[in-house]
Amino acid sequence: MRLTSLTDYAMRLLIHLAQHPERLCTIAEIAQVYGISEAHLMKITHQLGLAGWIETVRGKGGGMRLARPPKDIVLGDVVRSMESDFSLVECFATGGNCMLTGNCGLTGVLEGALNSFMRHLDGYTLADILPRPPGSPKVIRMPRRVKEARA
Repeated sequence: MRLTSLTDYAMRLLIHLAQHPERLCTIAEIAQVYGISEAHLMKITHQLGLAGWIETVRGKGGGMRLARPPKDIVLGDVVRSMESDFSLVECFATGGNCMLTGNCGLTGVLEGALNSFMRHLDGYTLADILPRPPGSPKVIRMPRRVKEARA
């Protein structure tokens, strides 16, 4: 499984916003911090806003902030909202062309792997992945229990 750069950058953007809850952050600021193009971040910001992960404020002095506390932002849900295609192999795709349809066990194995991947992400929130302050003790975080399968 490989996530797109869109999802990678969305996670970075959310982490940055979570680290600065006291103020609005701008696309230009985040682009500079992570070395990402502003045009790319505009697309990501729009998508995160539509999904309800962030709030945006337009105009002079505008910017963005998290729409929810970091502990309420489940990583699996963010990935699902950013990724458009979970077809690990051609036969997963709608109308995929597979000569082995009905005679292959690979589809079930890969589908199980994808479901396990997403369940693992569902066990963590944005709060779990925030950088710890320098000098603070390392804490091993256990994933939260997932009440229902989302994948």
